[in-house]
Amino acid sequence: MPEGITSEDRERVALLRLVTNSKHEFNKLSVVQLKRLQELVEKKDYSHSKKAHKSKLKLLGKINVRLYELEEGHSII
Repeated sequence: MPEGITSEDRERVALLRLVTNSKHEFNKLSVVQLKRLQELVEKKDYSHSKKAHKSKLKLLGKINVRLYELEEGHSII
């Protein structure tokens, strides 16, 4: 029997929708939102789908770069 949808699932989906709608929306996320998204995505197991797992790793990389940019005050070129 599948597990019910948790509040963390809803939160993750809401943040992912922001990120996937527009690159500009991703850049508008705060450090707190980015760290929360990172935490929620890391928790989720996407090993059932090779494509989803690859997307997860790519997104985590983008989040890490954006966090670095926000915390260090400059972008990586």
